[in-house]
Amino acid sequence: MVPTIKDVAQKAQVGVGTVSRVINESPAVSTATRLKVQEAIQELNYSPNPSARRLSLGKTWQIAVVLPNLTLSSYVERLRGILQALSNSEYQPVLYAVGSPEQRDETFNSFSNKNHVDGALAISLTPGQRQTQKFIQNEIPLVLIDTHHEHFRHVFVDDIQGGALATQHLIDLGHDKIAYISDSLDFPYQKSAAANRYQGYRRALDENSIPYRDDYFMEGERGRHNGKRMAKRLLDLPDPPTAIFTSCDIQAIGVLDAAREAGMKAPRDLSVIGYDGIREAELVNLTTIAQPLYESGHIAARMLLESLKTHPPADHCRQLPVEVRVRGTTAPPQRG
Repeated sequence: MVPTIKDVAQKAQVGVGTVSRVINESPAVSTATRLKVQEAIQELNYSPNPSARRLSLGKTWQIAVVLPNLTLSSYVERLRGILQALSNSEYQPVLYAVGSPEQRDETFNSFSNKNHVDGALAISLTPGQRQTQKFIQNEIPLVLIDTHHEHFRHVFVDDIQGGALATQHLIDLGHDKIAYISDSLDFPYQKSAAANRYQGYRRALDENSIPYRDDYFMEGERGRHNGKRMAKRLLDLPDPPTAIFTSCDIQAIGVLDAAREAGMKAPRDLSVIGYDGIREAELVNLTTIAQPLYESGHIAARMLLESLKTHPPADHCRQLPVEVRVRGTTAPPQRG
């Protein structure tokens, strides 16, 4: 016969409420009584009913994790960090992938009250005004990754600085014909990281008195194939660039594909630098702007877990560093 909480109470000679407080780690139990109840639990091999425990604590023991895509490497790395941080807690992650602003709003609405989740993490997404008010009113902690919001804790990198670093690296090598291949600048959820990287690209050009050229800018959906397609258009120009900076590593790998098909060799004929520092970039020896993807997810999850305790974390936001990781796809341009 499966032991019940009443059996534990009877064996420990305490009330059911005392057993419940011990199970839920309430401080309102003396050390001697706690030990007595724990011994009874162990002797009877009693396992608390998860549903009953959730009801008694007013918790779901679930954390929502919402992101735009479940397959892109940069999102997967952040998700790995989140899952690792949560693996050492009592909370279970529930994943939501959204593909449109309407789906984003519907998703945020679905877990912005305490009947569904105890807290939430969002990658590259922010709730709308209506959802923000619901989170605040219902006191649901939300931590954002790769974006900002004044009402929520967030973990981010300075993508403007990252874009400037990438462009400056190429300028320092002697390039002045530098193109930028981007994700869509008109991200449907918020100002995109690609737009900030583009801003950094423009800033570096201006600071080095290099004229901006409209024909050296391409934007489209993220992906290796699209990076290759846009690179072909750049390489077919009458005066093609000698270097290409892309807003993500996957696009940069597509650029390398296009160069190879055109009979060009990187970095001898074309320098290429990506952004993110994903594992695939290392495999193709790609120079990139590396950001701590895994760490950003891990730190954000730890911030959320701290928010779910009685004392919130000291930091409202954490800015993580970016760095130029020089590999084998950037070099000085060939002259003449």
